Amino acid sequence: MRLWLILAAFGIALATPAAAQEPVQPTAAATPTDAAQTAPPQKRPWYEALSIRGYSQVRYNNLAITNEKLINGQGDKTIGGKNGFSIRRARVILSGDVHEQLSVYLQPDFASSIGEQLNVAIVRDWYADVFLTADKTWRVRVGQSKIPFGFENMQSSSNRLALDRADGLNSATRDERDIGAFVYYAPTEARQRFKYLVDSGLKGSGDYGALGFGLFNGQTNNALEKNRTPHAVARVAWPFRFGDQYVECAFGGFYGEFSAKRDKDVKGQYAVTEARVHATLVVYPQPLGFQAEYNVGVGPELRDGVVDSHPLHGGYAQVFYKAGNLIPFIKAQVYDGGRKHETNAPPYEVKELELGLEWQVHSALELVGQYTISQRSSPSKPFGAESGQFGRLQLQFSY
Repeated sequence: MRLWLILAAFGIALATPAAAQEPVQPTAAATPTDAAQTAPPQKRPWYEALSIRGYSQVRYNNLAITNEKLINGQGDKTIGGKNGFSIRRARVILSGDVHEQLSVYLQPDFASSIGEQLNVAIVRDWYADVFLTADKTWRVRVGQSKIPFGFENMQSSSNRLALDRADGLNSATRDERDIGAFVYYAPTEARQRFKYLVDSGLKGSGDYGALGFGLFNGQTNNALEKNRTPHAVARVAWPFRFGDQYVECAFGGFYGEFSAKRDKDVKGQYAVTEARVHATLVVYPQPLGFQAEYNVGVGPELRDGVVDSHPLHGGYAQVFYKAGNLIPFIKAQVYDGGRKHETNAPPYEVKELELGLEWQVHSALELVGQYTISQRSSPSKPFGAESGQFGRLQLQFSY
């Protein structure tokens, strides 16, 4: 499927409703009441069509740290070293329905990092949803947005229990986002359930459709495409209800070519084939919850001085319990594969156990304490393992 075919499809759909409507011809004897009924609707001012909200996270990562060399190159870059307080996220979200068939979602982050520089403003989401049907069951999302791959990747950081996403699936897409066009379908029943699972505090991922598929560049967030082959992705998900218990299952995958950054002395093809499939199971906490995901595939990895496509696998399992405003959790994760976003796509192995407690002080304030026991490969040669333990605190405030 070509991207221009997708754009043409929803362009035709948008034009059809307008063409089907006959213009209203006022009669000569029209009364003021009749004129009011036939007059075109008044356009709402921008402040009624759009809303502004956001959240921020402030962390302290240097509690009982045992190894300063243990770092996380893709996740929180203030892990390790002599770091103390940091602003992990500072998001402002502008969103709303600007037309019956169009909504927008714009989200910059003022706490991103570029190299060693922190608190840099950068675009996270910048997209429009074009609704193809009056009941909004079909829509096309165009712009920079989250890629429909996995559950935790699409779950908002403001709604996630563990402080960082698991490497197994997050290694597929840096910052979980890219520029592309995605088609989403969800019947009314599914849309209502997706919304409820977020609004009720049950840690849902949001509405990314019961079916989602599309094309995206493949070099991930805020990066130019480096080859002529777009990535293709597809995902199927459904939230079930058993009495008062909700369960969600999902599976999907993607395929494309990724151009990893390489040093001059490192060999390999300019574009390396990558493909992954994943499966998800979520039992929402009522009060006991369980969440697990796993993915397998191939991707860029450095071996014997050459970056080529090699097998990878990884995932996580998490148990949590919702006791009023307190949610204790235990999460274990593994990953064995290349780190494609780092120079030369070095081999990477992760084994990690996290124990934490989230306290929802009130609707606008949340405190999380977490203790991590970790073993990670070093991102630089020689690729030896670094082991350590550390505690962290995070205060999140929403507005």
